[in-house]
Amino acid sequence: MQTLYDTLLIFRYQMRLSLRNPVWVVIGLSSPLLYLALFGPLLTGVARSPGFPAGDAWQVFVPGLIVQLAMFGSGFVGFAIIAELRMGVIERMRVTPVSRMALLLGRVMRDVVVLLVQSVLLILAAIAFGLRAPWLGVLLGLCFVPLLALSMASLSYTAGLLTRDEDAFAPLVSMVSVPLMLLSGILLPMSLAPEWLYILAHANPFLYIVEAMRSVFLGEYVTWTVFAGAAAAVLLAVLSVAFGTRTFRRQNM
Repeated sequence: MQTLYDTLLIFRYQMRLSLRNPVWVVIGLSSPLLYLALFGPLLTGVARSPGFPAGDAWQVFVPGLIVQLAMFGSGFVGFAIIAELRMGVIERMRVTPVSRMALLLGRVMRDVVVLLVQSVLLILAAIAFGLRAPWLGVLLGLCFVPLLALSMASLSYTAGLLTRDEDAFAPLVSMVSVPLMLLSGILLPMSLAPEWLYILAHANPFLYIVEAMRSVFLGEYVTWTVFAGAAAAVLLAVLSVAFGTRTFRRQNM
């Protein structure tokens, strides 16, 4: 119970900081919106290619953009904890009785809320571009967003805590995020890839999440693809939070 109270305490503090400067919510959307406007229309012709999933091109592209938003939006939140380490904020929290797990989860909860807001805004923009998907599928797709935020934000804070330096943190996150993005089929479905690349991509958990979100956007809810994606998202979130909590405790902040 004390951990829950501490988590809500940290969450409220972090949300107040975010609400003081809400422009960053929109700035975080700039890259996905550019992909939506400048890359999305190119898929109209590609959608007629052999191997492209059935359905509208936007139903295939938008779920991938949501995962990309999570990977790069939540994936770089570790910069904040590096700044807090430098300013002594973490040092002051260290001497309080606040749970070390709450110090992580309170921040991650804030990132979950931010990513959900950004994802909804992205979907609304995609509707203006031509996205047509069942509302149930959209809602089920949004259920993956908190799990993605939990995973990426937990790992990002952990990396920030371990590196403690922006010059080391930025290339580390980029080195991990870019291959994961390319092998998850975010921009183009991996069904279009050559066999060796297709096989390699299946070692990437984000591939299963992207394909599951595309399935629900296409109105396919009870399929092996959806179950596999949900399992991958839950497992990744659990492992990420466990690893992050262990690191926070061992580092003793």
